[in-house]
Amino acid sequence: MFHLLRTASFRSPIVPTRTIRTLNFCRAAFILQNSIHSHPVPSRRILQSFVSSHKSDVYTCHSLSNNHFVTPPYACAYSNGAKRSNTPFLAVATEEGGVMILNTSKRQDWEFESQRTLFQPHHNGIFDIKWNLDDSVLATASGDKRIHLTSVETQQVIQVLQGHSSTVKCIAWNPSHPDLLSTGSRDGNIYLWDLRVATNVENTRTSESASPLGPVMAIDAAHGQEKNKRGRRKTTPLPRSVTGLLYTNPCTLVSCGSFDGILNMWDLRQPQTSATGKRTKKHVPAAPACTSPTDPTMLHGARRARGLMTLCAGSGPTSGLLFALGADNYIHAYDSSSLIPVESITHPKMLSSFYVRLASSPCGRWLASGCTAKSGSVFLYDVSNIGRLSSTMPPTAAVELRGQTGEVGAVDWATNMIASCADDKTVRVWRPDLGVYQDCIAHPEERAWEWSWSTEAYPN
Repeated sequence: MFHLLRTASFRSPIVPTRTIRTLNFCRAAFILQNSIHSHPVPSRRILQSFVSSHKSDVYTCHSLSNNHFVTPPYACAYSNGAKRSNTPFLAVATEEGGVMILNTSKRQDWEFESQRTLFQPHHNGIFDIKWNLDDSVLATASGDKRIHLTSVETQQVIQVLQGHSSTVKCIAWNPSHPDLLSTGSRDGNIYLWDLRVATNVENTRTSESASPLGPVMAIDAAHGQEKNKRGRRKTTPLPRSVTGLLYTNPCTLVSCGSFDGILNMWDLRQPQTSATGKRTKKHVPAAPACTSPTDPTMLHGARRARGLMTLCAGSGPTSGLLFALGADNYIHAYDSSSLIPVESITHPKMLSSFYVRLASSPCGRWLASGCTAKSGSVFLYDVSNIGRLSSTMPPTAAVELRGQTGEVGAVDWATNMIASCADDKTVRVWRPDLGVYQDCIAHPEERAWEWSWSTEAYPN
C-alpha cells in the first residue's frame, strides 16, 4: 500500500550529470536540475563540502540577565532577504525570552563580528520566531501564552497577540498579506490574527505599552483531544498540541500535531455551520478540508502513532511537497494537495524530539535537521528525487555535520549557509567550501583546531 502511495506523486525523473565544483551550492543545484542531456544525482559532494570555522562562524548567545553570562538558543530564522542572497540576518530567540539579530556574512578569522542587535520581547522561553514579508517585524511565540510583534528598526514591541491558554509553539505569516498570521499552541487550538482589527479582549496596557489583540478566527482542538481512560472518573479531555503550521496558499493552512503523523488542511474561507444548519456570523472552519489518508509514522514497525514536530514546504525541484519531522526519527514527505504520504527518509544516527526543527534550503533541493543526541549533529539530506517515478534513482544522500555539543534544536538556511543552535549555548554557521573540506580530510589532526566538517555520508 505504501509503495502505491509513494508512486502517487507524478514528478518526472532526471539523469546523472558531471560533478559540480562550485561554492554556490544553490547555483550548483540549478545547473544539475536543468542539465539538458542528463539527470542529476544526489549532490553528496556539495553536502559534504559544508565546513564551519571555530573562529569566525561560532556565535555565543549572551544573556540579558544579570544572573547569567550565556543562555541556550531555542529558535532561529533567517530573514526573507537572506534567502534571496541579500545580507544574511539571522534572528535567534533564547530560553530567557531574548532575541539577538546577527549578521552572519562570511568574514576572515581576524575580522571582528558585526554589531549585534539585542532586545527582550518576553520574559519566558521563545519557541518560534518568524520574520514578516518585508523583514520589518519579528513575531515571537513564547511560553507566556502570547505572541509579540517587534519592530526590527526600533526593537520595540508594537503589538501583543493574546488568546491562547498554553505555550505557543508555532507561527506562520500569510504569504500574500502582511497583516495576517496564524499560530498554534499546546492548548490544541489554531488562532488566526488580523492586525488591522480592533482588540476584542479587555483593552489594558501591557508592560510593553501595547494593547492585546484577540484572534479573529479559532480552530479549536485542531488535532482532536485525548480520550479518557476507562474506569477513571470523567475529566476534561486534554487537547493534542499543534506543533507546526504553514500556508500552502493565502487561503489554505496545513497543520501537524503531537499525537500522530496526520496532517490537516484548513480552508480559511469556509464558514462554520451551527447545529441547526444555519451559517453563523463568525467564519470559522468546523472541520479540515482534507486529512492525510494514512499515518506514515505507523509504517516502520511502530506499535503506535508518533507525533510530528515541525513542517516545511518544498520549492524548486520539491515544489508540491511538504516535509515533516516525526518523533519516530523519520522525515516524512507529503503531497501538498492531497496530503498523501509519499516517502520517508532518515539517518541511522538521527534522533528527534519536540525541540528539534527541520528547514528547507532556498533552492528546495536540500533539508537540514537537528538532532537530540549529545553529539551536537546537524543532518543534511538531498530530497530532490523524492517521489519521482523511477526505480533507477540513487538513494537519498544524507550527511552528518558535527561541531557542537548537546542537542541541536533549531536550524535554518540562507543562501550558501546553514545556521544551527545547540544546547552548548552557541549558534554555528556552516558554509560550502570544497577546498577547505579537502584540506581538512587530508590533514584532519591539524585542521581540527580550526574547522568542523562533515563525517562520512549515508549511505556509504
